[in-house]
Amino acid sequence: MRAQVSRRTIFAFIGPAVFGLAIVGIAPLLYAGWTSLHFFNLTKLKRIEFIGLENYWNVVTDEVFWQAMGRTFFLLCTALPLQIALGLGIALILHKPGLGLLKTLARLSLVLPMATTYAVVGLLGQVMFNQKFGVVNQLMGGANVNWIGDPTNAFAMIIFWDVWQWTPFVALVLLAGLTMVPGEVEEAARLETKSWWVVLRHVQLPFLLPGLVAVLILRTADTLKLFDMVFTLTRGGPGSSTEFISLMIQRVGFRGFDQGLASAQAIILLIITIVLAQIYIRVFYKEV
Repeated sequence: MRAQVSRRTIFAFIGPAVFGLAIVGIAPLLYAGWTSLHFFNLTKLKRIEFIGLENYWNVVTDEVFWQAMGRTFFLLCTALPLQIALGLGIALILHKPGLGLLKTLARLSLVLPMATTYAVVGLLGQVMFNQKFGVVNQLMGGANVNWIGDPTNAFAMIIFWDVWQWTPFVALVLLAGLTMVPGEVEEAARLETKSWWVVLRHVQLPFLLPGLVAVLILRTADTLKLFDMVFTLTRGGPGSSTEFISLMIQRVGFRGFDQGLASAQAIILLIITIVLAQIYIRVFYKEV
């Protein structure tokens, strides 16, 4: 009887959360899976029909899809290493003893970029990098650099804003890992060698790896589905130079009205994200 009461109590606590997760997360995923197997165009709702894996075949043979995926992975391979390198540097600085109030203020300031929504960051970029009235060109002596209208500059802006917004997150996660290092072990290592790299590699890194894996998984997932900031900043332009995979899915599903094809693209993106997460876990946890 006591065991039954315990189970009911546990279910009473976790039941609402599980129900909410099912409604918010699992149900849309199942619906997307069903839609991806059908011809489902919003302009032809009377012609919904089962077509099997045809949408998936159209996606994997679509050159435009892989071009958008290539741009997305280039963004990932550029922004993520910068975030990890800068975040690690900030974490190591804040981990040093001393600094007092300055360290506290630095930690508080790290929260501000993360608290800014993607859409606001994109609008802020439009204001700051405006060709005629932007503060960036004004600080460059009244330069006339076309930041948003040039493909290379637009891509660089997205990298800059993504690094600015999420480097503090990486720094805070790695700083939390550094606080787990036993103080006496770290102090003994610093007495043995003056090389910060030796201390980092052999003493601190094992405690940083769990947080690093979490950073890799979360930031990879966020970058692959990056939409708000890019949409408000460049709308995927100029041309298709910043049309990442999330913007392409939005264009196909809500401007081309092909919900079936867009759902297939989203499912493939989900599979790629899961595969990358498994690779991160296997590679880095093997090191642990």
